[in-house]
Amino acid sequence: MEKATFGAGCFWGVEETFRQLKGVVSTAVGYEGGTSDKPTYRDVCTDRTGHAEVVEVTYDPQVIAYEKLLDTFWHGHNPTTLNRQGPDVGSQYRSVIFYHSPEQQKAAQTSKDKLQKTGYKSPIVTQIVPAEPFWIAEDYHQQYLAKRGLNHCHI
Repeated sequence: MEKATFGAGCFWGVEETFRQLKGVVSTAVGYEGGTSDKPTYRDVCTDRTGHAEVVEVTYDPQVIAYEKLLDTFWHGHNPTTLNRQGPDVGSQYRSVIFYHSPEQQKAAQTSKDKLQKTGYKSPIVTQIVPAEPFWIAEDYHQQYLAKRGLNHCHI
């Protein structure tokens, strides 16, 4: 099994999208890329900790390629809006890929470059950075939409 970590706005909808993919073994929502240890949702929502809301995906690379996860990531949000997705505003909602290996870094950069050339007129602002400590979010955030019988967040 391998891990992939993505931030693409509110983690509830992002998690649900990845949970539906064949080959994804598990998902967890949490916080990554900030300056404090063990942040809480309340801390992250202040937009002062530097953390992004992220989904950590555990997947079987024999069933689903990392490139398919990248495609899902790119098509699940707007990577041209800085620190914003839909009604959610703040650096915790930034578009970011935390890579776990040099191969993931290369694949992420290649896919970003290709998408920029063929898919968007505005600059893609997605960060591609090394994985940092992942802090799991509070239990009530895990599979939030699935627990409520929903499959998306925004209208």
